[in-house]
Amino acid sequence: MVSRVIPVEDFDLVIFGGTGDLARRKILPGLFRRFLSGQMPETSRIIGAARSDLDTDGYRQLIREAIAEFGGEESSDAEGIDAFLGQLHYVTVDAKGDGGWSELHDLIRFEVVNAFYFSVAPSLFGDLAERLHTYKIADADSRVVVEKPFGRDLASAKALNATLAEHFDESQVYRIDHYLGKETVQNLMAVRFGNMLFEPLWNNHYVDHIEITVAETVGVGGRGSYYDKSGAMRDMVQNHLMQLLCLIAMEAPSEFESDAVRDEKLKVIRALQPVEPHHIVRGQYDAKGDEPSYRQDAEDPRTFTESFVAMRCEIANWRWAGVPFYLRTGKKLKARTSEIAVVFKDLGHSIFPGDEKRHRNILAIQLQPNEGMQLQVTIKEPGPGGMRLVDVPLDMTFAEALGPDAEDVTDAYERLIMDVIRGNQTLFMRGDEVEAAWAWTDPIIEGWQARHDVPKLYDQGSSGPEDAMALMHREGRKWREIKG
Repeated sequence: MVSRVIPVEDFDLVIFGGTGDLARRKILPGLFRRFLSGQMPETSRIIGAARSDLDTDGYRQLIREAIAEFGGEESSDAEGIDAFLGQLHYVTVDAKGDGGWSELHDLIRFEVVNAFYFSVAPSLFGDLAERLHTYKIADADSRVVVEKPFGRDLASAKALNATLAEHFDESQVYRIDHYLGKETVQNLMAVRFGNMLFEPLWNNHYVDHIEITVAETVGVGGRGSYYDKSGAMRDMVQNHLMQLLCLIAMEAPSEFESDAVRDEKLKVIRALQPVEPHHIVRGQYDAKGDEPSYRQDAEDPRTFTESFVAMRCEIANWRWAGVPFYLRTGKKLKARTSEIAVVFKDLGHSIFPGDEKRHRNILAIQLQPNEGMQLQVTIKEPGPGGMRLVDVPLDMTFAEALGPDAEDVTDAYERLIMDVIRGNQTLFMRGDEVEAAWAWTDPIIEGWQARHDVPKLYDQGSSGPEDAMALMHREGRKWREIKG
């Protein structure tokens, strides 16, 4: 299979925070891979902008080292690295002052696509936006990329959206959630709306329940004090899991166009029912041998912030009425995996004598670490001795099904940045989506605080607190095993 790489228009991309961790780990190595693939015009330019007192040569050396560390197999391409670094420039700027802005203005080419990546703290968004307009660097055709967190509650999200709206139209703002750039996440829409096989079954008549799991093996060591201000609910559920829920549950848009898709996602969020306290389980990982507990990592022996959340949600519309959606995410769990499982209802009656096992078709969509899909079906076990039924998976792991072209699936950041240059907002969150998600999330967090809920301890390397298992057990269901 030969993949088609479609070049983008000529562009100038300014990365504010261009010397930061995200720029070095993800943004620049991703752009380097797009450059090697032939997707970036040779005349395009990437301009790093930060407080660091560097010149362009110093910046190129910094990024050379970043590519060597984070660039993957392509980092051995010395000629390609030299050519890519030739497209990099650097300006020292003061986000809150006037230093460097005139120099940045003189460097920009206004006849090409201009995009500005705010890889900085949200507190600086307003300062950057104001100076981009004061110095006439940004105009009505410019695009601005902002990283999460998009606020920490509804009030701060509205304030952040208002700050951006003072200087940019909503059509210019690209709120980036790297989960939406994953190949399999996009394939959710292809599976949903490109196959007659599934769409007639995608409703409460045939689906028993849906599970969404995002499990991590790492803790919060090194960033414990930061994470403790957010927790799993703000850090993962309100954005990543919410977006996956929307894509799996949304109605078909009228066309595959950014606002049409986001309109349908917004309807799902607004149809989410309030979550009852007994349908939520919070947890903190406990100490294990030399491995510190969450409270030790957070450096707060009394913190009530959660490193794990499991919950049961319902969507109040005709398609999904009565179908539970189980969401689960946590740190220090037994494997690193992200999976969506659509569990179909079992047959009301088995015609096979002696077959008492419950057989269910399950569509399991793996987002990481191995992107692909499995459809569990029931077949006869080979051999004599009657009709013995077993459940087996029909496997479509991308690397196996699509050949060499799928072995190195494009990184989410690569795809999303190229979508910014193309002006395609389909995989980016809209302001009203963000606010609707916080409007649903805030009462849950406020309820925990009002009740002084204490998270349940769970063992590192486990599947989470026992109470989370009971969340499904008491309804006659069972979580799928967490495995990488």
